[in-house]
Amino acid sequence: MTGPAPALQCRSLVKRYGDLIALDHLDLVVPAAEVHALVGFNGAGKSTLMRVILGMTHADTGEVTILGSDLVRGEADWSRVGHLVDSPFGYPELTVIENLYAAARLHGLSHRPAQQATGRAIQRLALEPWARRTAGTLSQGNRQRLGLAASVLHRPALLVLDEPTNALDPSGVVLLRDLVAELSADGTAVLVSSHHLDEVARVANRVSVVHTGRVIGELDPTTPDLERTFFAMVHEADTEDVA
Repeated sequence: MTGPAPALQCRSLVKRYGDLIALDHLDLVVPAAEVHALVGFNGAGKSTLMRVILGMTHADTGEVTILGSDLVRGEADWSRVGHLVDSPFGYPELTVIENLYAAARLHGLSHRPAQQATGRAIQRLALEPWARRTAGTLSQGNRQRLGLAASVLHRPALLVLDEPTNALDPSGVVLLRDLVAELSADGTAVLVSSHHLDEVARVANRVSVVHTGRVIGELDPTTPDLERTFFAMVHEADTEDVA
């Protein structure tokens, strides 16, 4: 008897930009309710992977299954997916309230549920003081909070976050940490990339190391010296490639 399908599965993804191989037969599985972190150097392939998962760019070969549906066939139900990749969501001429209401409607919520979700998101990301400010006047950190609020207000089954702590102050980082834990406890699968290994250790159930377009191994987030273990794993992979 087989168990439930994973929230996200990537099989042998390949993505090339000319002579550069951004993804090299990469495999990844993220079950429901798991917080799965991706760590790696700049250019390792983390952002490319997330853009492929979200349909922002297409892999040359390979398969992506999102919540049991095939991405390539156009079957993915995007109303059940949230993301913060590249720039945070926000129309600069709209207020925080208007932006979040628009995001809720874009995710398929009807009028009244969209209003309720907007209110909850403003409260959850502590955006009350700026609720009637236009997005274009917000600080970088509050724009990041707005983007995070827009990505989660519909309670997605899969959440994809690329460097979500960018521009956040310490209170924002704590809000994000608590939010990820809350969503995971409710069954949301979270895929998050970060350069901050100490922060990853606080939120992730599993940590995959991405290097030269491949997943080269996993780190135990409870490892005392996570950074040393990370560098050793990358060094070993580079040594094997040279050999």
